[in-house]
Amino acid sequence: MNRVRFAPSPTGFFHVGSARTSLFNWLFARHTGGTFVLRIEDTDAERNREEWKAGIISAMAWLGLDYDEGPFYQSDLLAEHTAAAEALLGAGHLYACDCTREAIDARIATNAKPGYDGFCRDRGVERAPGVALRFRVPDEGVTVVDDVIRGAITFPHDAYEDFIVVKGNGVVLYPLANAVDDRSMNISHIIRGEDLLPTTPKQIMMWHALNECAGVTPVNLPRYAHLPLLVNESRKKLSKRKDPVSVEQYRNDGFLPEAIVSYLSLLGWSPRGDEEIISREALVEQFRLEDVSDSPAFFDLKKMTHVNGEFVRALSPEEFLEAAAPWVTPWASNWRPDDRVVPWSEDDFDDELWRQVAPLVQTRVATMGEIPDMIAFFFVEPALDDVAFAKVLRADPLGRVMLASAIERLAEVAWTVDDLHAAILETGDALGWKLRQAQAPVRLAVTGALVGPPLFESLVILGRDVVLARLGSALTAALS
Repeated sequence: MNRVRFAPSPTGFFHVGSARTSLFNWLFARHTGGTFVLRIEDTDAERNREEWKAGIISAMAWLGLDYDEGPFYQSDLLAEHTAAAEALLGAGHLYACDCTREAIDARIATNAKPGYDGFCRDRGVERAPGVALRFRVPDEGVTVVDDVIRGAITFPHDAYEDFIVVKGNGVVLYPLANAVDDRSMNISHIIRGEDLLPTTPKQIMMWHALNECAGVTPVNLPRYAHLPLLVNESRKKLSKRKDPVSVEQYRNDGFLPEAIVSYLSLLGWSPRGDEEIISREALVEQFRLEDVSDSPAFFDLKKMTHVNGEFVRALSPEEFLEAAAPWVTPWASNWRPDDRVVPWSEDDFDDELWRQVAPLVQTRVATMGEIPDMIAFFFVEPALDDVAFAKVLRADPLGRVMLASAIERLAEVAWTVDDLHAAILETGDALGWKLRQAQAPVRLAVTGALVGPPLFESLVILGRDVVLARLGSALTAALS
């Protein structure tokens, strides 16, 4: 049976690159009927945090990337790592090294080949506190990485120094810890980012060395698949500092998990058709690791936002109400966006009014985070946008004429979408304005902004009294 693992380090928020890696492991497991294992590599005590461990689990659950085994924590497996190191030492694959960084730098300063010079290989250094263990890289030959995505990649051994496997304080480092854990968990395929490819030969060398140790059961080497890097618009690797890469932030901004999953699946892989919007079921049915590209994939936030908007519009009315709840009624939700305060109180809010407004909003928003500002005018008196007010009403006398005329017409017109539309159109015609121009002063006065839900439907929902009162207030302000 195929067994894959997702092995993140809890050193920050859940990166979209990690989410894509997790997704591709999950898809491979679900497509092949295999097992998906979550192993959190938390041995770096200085950089790990408990909240980031919890964040990994929470973000994966939100994305629907359920694992079959785990979460396992690498820090709990230290005894196995240490035993493996002792076996390698006993078989001569490791040796003790008491060199300081300063001594190494001084010796290799004039060397043509950079890196550790093997000074302690044959010195017979005794084990002691502060003494590290290094792996004895074979002097000759190559290690071949048989990569599902990239084919056979050859790494000459002379390009690698004898690298540290166990630090002087006893901490077993990544190359050995990963190899030991993958062996014990019977991992058949290692699917991870391209940035980890240079470390793969180290793990393979140690894998073969472990198979040669007395008392160690040989284990077949897993297949590797190194996913293409995610790059920004400058075609550089996504930066945690410069690029918006946090899955938690996208959740907070109102993206839908299904939209993120659909978009991330297309970063390095393509379905059989030309779909941009693809269901989870179709992803599982079509995904093949062999079809993943080896070229860098552009993470385009604008494209993901567009995809999210398509998923928003595809929701049923009840699904939309449920998805929007944390941004509309945060006081009644199990989860609410961080640092978000809706511009209305619980007393201001009217659930029946919201249900009337929701269909108008669903066609206009790309994320749930856009909803509060778009609908605030239904529940509270809007503050007029200063820039728009100055441009549309103060600086343009026709804007004030349009408001005055609209007040007269709307006081007597039948209160339906079609009649309101006709009234504003005719009023604008008298000024030589097209409908778009004629709507602007009315929309600004009633909603406080120049963009928002469909205007005439909004006027019907607000009612004649509210609309006329706001038109009058805006006209008074413009004339003062």
